[in-house]
Amino acid sequence: MEIKNKKAYFNYFIEDEIEAGLVLVGTEIKSVRKGSIDISDSYIRIKNNEAYIINMFIEKYDSGSIFNHDPSRERKLLLHKKEIKKLLEKVKKEGYSIIPLKVYIKEGKAKILIGVARGKKLYDKRENIKKRDLERLNRRR
Repeated sequence: MEIKNKKAYFNYFIEDEIEAGLVLVGTEIKSVRKGSIDISDSYIRIKNNEAYIINMFIEKYDSGSIFNHDPSRERKLLLHKKEIKKLLEKVKKEGYSIIPLKVYIKEGKAKILIGVARGKKLYDKRENIKKRDLERLNRRR
């Protein structure tokens, strides 16, 4: 079970990928296993040498109680200090940002694949669309 951020590969050049753990509370893990999650508009910010994912939406669990979680709260990411420093150095460069690529379950734990990305220009996106269309035509023949 994995949720991919399809917009990320279209809107950004992915230069580096890092796997991180997600800190979840209460019924969030049940909603992640169910696949009720949206990472399309989310991004990662580093505060006080800790990484947080912002705007990640995890739907409330149906069978939960009054102690259900807040669907769009900031969630901490589990990374080593070296990885955080590496991310900080790359983000300080102009035009780079950290975005989530996919969320999945690995050995019973929620993991997130994050990427250091540089934004694409409009003409880059048009090139991708042309390549995709040509590949589609070649497969049909």
